[in-house]
Amino acid sequence: MTNPSISFIGGGNMAHSLIGGLIADGWPTDRIHVTDTNPEPLTHLAERFGVATGSDNGAAAGQADVIVLAVKPQAMRTVAGDIAAAVQARRPLVISIAAGIRSADLDRWLGDNNAIVRCMPNTPALVQSGATALFANARVGDTQRDLAENILRAVGLTLWLDDEQLMDAVTALSGSGPAYFFLIMEALQAAGVQLGLPEQTARLLTLQTAFGAAKMTLESDEDAATLRQRVTSPGGTTERALQVLDDGGLRELIARALAAARDRSRELADQLGN
Repeated sequence: MTNPSISFIGGGNMAHSLIGGLIADGWPTDRIHVTDTNPEPLTHLAERFGVATGSDNGAAAGQADVIVLAVKPQAMRTVAGDIAAAVQARRPLVISIAAGIRSADLDRWLGDNNAIVRCMPNTPALVQSGATALFANARVGDTQRDLAENILRAVGLTLWLDDEQLMDAVTALSGSGPAYFFLIMEALQAAGVQLGLPEQTARLLTLQTAFGAAKMTLESDEDAATLRQRVTSPGGTTERALQVLDDGGLRELIARALAAARDRSRELADQLGN
């Protein structure tokens, strides 16, 4: 299918990021439509990208080869009801980027037997550096899988899951993950200030160090553990600092945090699916 038409239901930050990435990759603006209940993001999207906008979800769904559901999880059931008739009539590929909405529940709200790809992007997608896990239900064909991957790849890395239950682990690791790194950067900056560094100096050193460590890991054939060992000289300053972190149970604390996030993801999916 050449340049299929895409309707975004919801024009918030993630939709904005995806649209920007698609257009940067050469997707024609006249094949993208966006709806939202708030006119402000629609005005911004129309002015910046030249895409068609509106407020009629059903009409947008009725003209789409692909529907990207980019609304808040709490609104998904209502939105699905609004577009169900159009989806049943046209049978587009439906891509959901709403956290905690299981594909079976979405399929039921849309009238059953729909091709659905469930995605879990994270906020670095806003700067085209996201990590997105995708799961396709049994109705999704190979061409549709490729199409979904191409759309989400416009904002970063994409990985497929064979088991939808793993989406809760993805939510815990990469979905919530940016906040963990923000917290660590926040703590490093504060500690640097406590050691006497000017705040702006501590901030810039923290950010560049985090960026450099991530870049080294991405560009290296070695894993993070090996890289850590290479920069840890016996008896040196790094070894002393890492020993404090190990003694404080950092690894166990991170494992507990991710397990708690995974469990909460399951709870929310149960609540939203009822």
